[in-house]
Amino acid sequence: MQKQKQRLWLPPGPRKLPIIGNLHQIGAVPHQSFAEMSKKHGPVMLVHPGFVPKLIVSSADAAKELLKAHELDSCGRPPLTGAGELSYNYLNVAFTAYGDYWRVMRRLYVIELLSIKRVQSFRFIREEEVEFLIKSISEFSKLGTPVNLSEKLISLTADVTGRVAFGKSFKEREYEYFGADFEEEIHEAVVMLGNFAAADFFPYCGWIVDRITGLHRRLERNFKKLDAFFQKVLDDHLCSGRRITEEEHEDIIDVLIKIGKYETASGTEKITHNHIKAILMDIFLGGSHTTAISMAWAMAELAKNPRVIKKAQEEIRNSAVVKENWRLQPPGTLLAAREAITRFNVSGYTIDPKTQIQVNVWAIWRDPNAWENPQEFYPERFLDSPIDFKGQNYEFLPFGSGRRICTGVHKAVAVVELTLANLLYCFAWKLPEGMTEEDICMEEEAGIAVQKKVPLKLIPVEYQCSSESKMYKVAVYLYLNAKHHITCKDINITTVRRILERVFA
Repeated sequence: MQKQKQRLWLPPGPRKLPIIGNLHQIGAVPHQSFAEMSKKHGPVMLVHPGFVPKLIVSSADAAKELLKAHELDSCGRPPLTGAGELSYNYLNVAFTAYGDYWRVMRRLYVIELLSIKRVQSFRFIREEEVEFLIKSISEFSKLGTPVNLSEKLISLTADVTGRVAFGKSFKEREYEYFGADFEEEIHEAVVMLGNFAAADFFPYCGWIVDRITGLHRRLERNFKKLDAFFQKVLDDHLCSGRRITEEEHEDIIDVLIKIGKYETASGTEKITHNHIKAILMDIFLGGSHTTAISMAWAMAELAKNPRVIKKAQEEIRNSAVVKENWRLQPPGTLLAAREAITRFNVSGYTIDPKTQIQVNVWAIWRDPNAWENPQEFYPERFLDSPIDFKGQNYEFLPFGSGRRICTGVHKAVAVVELTLANLLYCFAWKLPEGMTEEDICMEEEAGIAVQKKVPLKLIPVEYQCSSESKMYKVAVYLYLNAKHHITCKDINITTVRRILERVFA
């Protein structure tokens, strides 16, 4: 009788079939399938892919209750096949279980690697790489041919992240050979992390299915290629006997090598080469590819909405465009899977330990109860709005919330805002001949980060500015520098000269 009573308090959900559960109801783009199911079963819904119970939360109120009132109860991470392989058996911060080791690693990320101060110190890298991007796009402008923006943005973020992480971009001779191949492997890793692995939902026999389908072999091959690259850049740092001069900046590997003698939470295990490579994997998967995906979606939305792009170019306020893009086209449509650590209640329903939990932010951001005209790309909704991305507005969580909030938020925001501002203020954008706004493909390709199924190609038209307009551009760039936390004393003659040379080139 007690068992029956407890069952009645479990969250509602679709009827499951023997063995496969609800797998037959989850399509190629899971967040859309879950959104449709939640319309029938409610914003707190229990589904069963295979033998694993999974809670899907699809409203801002339920997300707030889960992530605020029950944060400690729900901040575990489920052991997943792709995550375990690509994180060197959960040595990074993104996929490791909640506990002492996670706390030490997160402190390392927040204080040493991705703090606001560290992000500011790499400002010159962002500026130089964005400048190179603009110059390369200018060549397409001269020819009047379309540029593959999806590809260009992936190269940009890979080069920025490469210089931040190990001091070299993929344009430089040492790593040029790896460039295109590395970007493909990072893309493959993002897809693998979002792929269905039978072992995750059928614990006792799923591994057999993964070997039959080739998933296991594909994942192993992907990991070996990425591991070989990370080992090379680590060896280059260890063998070069390099010394950091006053003119140079420490990269992330330098920082990790310097603190390599620090002990981790166990008190005996130290930061090893695998720890460093796991952190590099984390930074590239979470901070490079997803940032490029986000910017490609933003440019696609702007290309579909000429009114918005004109307004953004006229008013130097692209932060509203960035927020609206994250709302309508979030790279992470489902927040990374959590796992219930203890039993607790959400919206009156019992959530048992070991239940996987995902917040469907894609559904929340299209909820008419939370947003007016949610399907419309309307950046003005964020003008003079207190809503931000720091995890306290539960109707808008592009980086998550609480202890599990993305540690790379400052880096991502800095890259996205600076890049989009330059793309908008340096070029007008046209569609390829014969295309209309309605022809822009907005189909999604599933993965841990949801990207455009068809790469975005646009024709850049470089502005032919008058002297007055160019002086206005100087003001724009100085404004952007101010936006990225540069004080007056930092805007020295070198900075101004670089800006002037670029504007009057």
